[in-house]
Amino acid sequence: MTTRWLTPEEQRAWRAYMAATLLVEDTLDRQLQQEAGMPHMYYSILSTLSESPERRLRMTDLAERLKITRSRLTYAVTRLEKDGLVAREGCPSDRRGSIAALTDAGMSVLERAAPGHVETVRATLFDHLTPDQVRQLEEIFTGVTGALQGDSAGGAPDDVPWRRRSGTPKPPCR
Repeated sequence: MTTRWLTPEEQRAWRAYMAATLLVEDTLDRQLQQEAGMPHMYYSILSTLSESPERRLRMTDLAERLKITRSRLTYAVTRLEKDGLVAREGCPSDRRGSIAALTDAGMSVLERAAPGHVETVRATLFDHLTPDQVRQLEEIFTGVTGALQGDSAGGAPDDVPWRRRSGTPKPPCR
């Protein structure tokens, strides 16, 4: 098998992507730590739960939406639970299942943190792009995400960390 080396143009694009990704994530983490006392990952958990019906989501579904392993999510939810921002509930239709629920305290923290977070996202990324570049960015990363999680005709890779499940599919929690 021959290695398909990156062209100079691809190498520059790859390095620019990596630098920007690391810098944006670091900026968001620092801002949220300073203003809300939490890392970006924890903010993302609260935000995702706030957008879910009844502010609740099955842990496996939450891991998939956030694109993180279930063990990493469990660790983060345990910490958020200790802080009273998230509560864990059993799944009525599946004794092995678990639901993460955003508490009123968690919603309050999220509402206080959101304006600063959004301003940091805007200042860090979107203020440097034209409207056309924003559309291109969405198109590019929607395509990459779809390909990596198997949304395209190529099939569905079940080996991504957030999709690794043993046994049969779990019923929805009701």
